[in-house]
Amino acid sequence: MSNGSQIGKLLVILGGVLLLVGLLFMAGSRFSFWGLGKLPGDFTFKGKNSTFYFPLATCVLLSVIITLVLWLVSHFTRR
Repeated sequence: MSNGSQIGKLLVILGGVLLLVGLLFMAGSRFSFWGLGKLPGDFTFKGKNSTFYFPLATCVLLSVIITLVLWLVSHFTRR
């Protein structure tokens, strides 16, 4: 296989992953039963006129899941 076709496959896979992530964001609160955004390591600081929210635990969890999925894809597409 040439480098062009390998880059093409990679772009198609990345596009599919981005599409799935976008659909999850569009679905929003429908996935709140998973607890995403409300995990024990997600920080919320409320001031008088502002609120700062940093979903640290959710980011770590999603990172681990995405890493495992991409590792599985690379593992099964390797020859």
